Amino acid sequence: MSRVPGWLGRVGAGISRMGERLDERRAEAEREAESELPDPARPEPAAGPDPGAGAEPAPAGASRKDHVPAPPDYAPAVAARPEPVAAVPWGLRVAAEAGWRLLVLAGALWVLIKVISSVQLVVFAFIAALLITALLQPTVARLRRHGVPRGLATALTAILGFVIMGLVGWFVVWQVQENIDALSDQVQDGIDELRKWLLNSPFHVTEDQINDIAKSLREAIGANTDEITSAGLEGVTVIVEAMTGILLTMFSTLFLLYDGRRIWDWTLKLVPAQARPGIAGAGPRAWRTLTAYVRGTVIVALIDAIFIGLGIFFLDVPMAVPLAVFIFLFAFIPLVGAVVSGALAVVVALVTQGVFTAVMTLAVVLAVQQIEGHILQPFILGRAVRVHPLAVVLAVAAGGMVSGIGGAVVAVPLVAVTNTVVVYLRAWSRGEALRQTPEPRGATAVDASPSGD
Repeated sequence: MSRVPGWLGRVGAGISRMGERLDERRAEAEREAESELPDPARPEPAAGPDPGAGAEPAPAGASRKDHVPAPPDYAPAVAARPEPVAAVPWGLRVAAEAGWRLLVLAGALWVLIKVISSVQLVVFAFIAALLITALLQPTVARLRRHGVPRGLATALTAILGFVIMGLVGWFVVWQVQENIDALSDQVQDGIDELRKWLLNSPFHVTEDQINDIAKSLREAIGANTDEITSAGLEGVTVIVEAMTGILLTMFSTLFLLYDGRRIWDWTLKLVPAQARPGIAGAGPRAWRTLTAYVRGTVIVALIDAIFIGLGIFFLDVPMAVPLAVFIFLFAFIPLVGAVVSGALAVVVALVTQGVFTAVMTLAVVLAVQQIEGHILQPFILGRAVRVHPLAVVLAVAAGGMVSGIGGAVVAVPLVAVTNTVVVYLRAWSRGEALRQTPEPRGATAVDASPSGD
């Protein structure tokens, strides 16, 4: 009984060896058949190793059926696929890189505008304080040079400035109240004269057309009575906000005049260390630009108000002095302010003194504004705040759309200061790059300077 299992084991081992030999012969026959086939893509090599010679042997214990032979020599070559980034055109990659950065900047700008609009009163109060400080700071510096203490110089300058501005506002209100009754009578007479002139003019305006226009105006006023009433009820809120803004402006102006240098030093600490030298150099230049703009605008506005006021005074236009003050105030809105104030003076002359006086008023306004635009502004403002007229128009339009009259007033000085900062930072970065460039042999320190002198 013990010999039967041994005999059966020997028979099974013999059968297994025979199967392995048959598999080896079959694999050799397949390799020989594959090597004998011609390659249609390339000529047959003169001599070469056996295709199966370089094949990796099957691991121990693995069957020959699991072995994968090497690909034949006549198989077509398949090019490797490029990386996805390399497949995208260079121009499209540049556009995509610039596009997502522009989206990030646009998002940041949108968030900034939303934040500013939510605290608009505080922002405009601080900007007004900056403009007033730029106007008054030279006086404080002049008093300091004459030995006046800083606190006393700040107090004297601020009190004098606010008193003058308050007196101007009071004078305008007083003149309007004093002349409002006479002005209403003159306006009624002027309307009657304008009606007669239209009837006798070559425009062929009829009585019915004039009555239709007057009826439409009355209906529009009657339809908007509720809105006018609600606006009057909201006047208390407007007055409270105006008083709050005035107080914030006064306190901010006092602190900027007294402690402006420390505030600037503290602001520099918020800037990253690498950019701090450039910002420290751009700040004083931006402040000089703002100071030059405010002082130049005040001088130009004062000249406009004086000469246009004298012109309409000699033309017997009523309320010449209040109109001159309005011209002075509207001059702080570039381009638009001059048009609005001049149109106001022409309308008052038209309805009170007639067409001839209105035409003469228009001539006076245009003559003074031409002298202002071509002589006064280039001479007084100079190169410090020179901004292209297209940039002025776009800045005023954008500022007015975002924040109304306040935005239109702030837009141009903001553009002028930004232009000064960008020009200085560009020159500073170029100088830094030249200083960090290694000097060639034989070059002196003069060769590495930006100006070369």
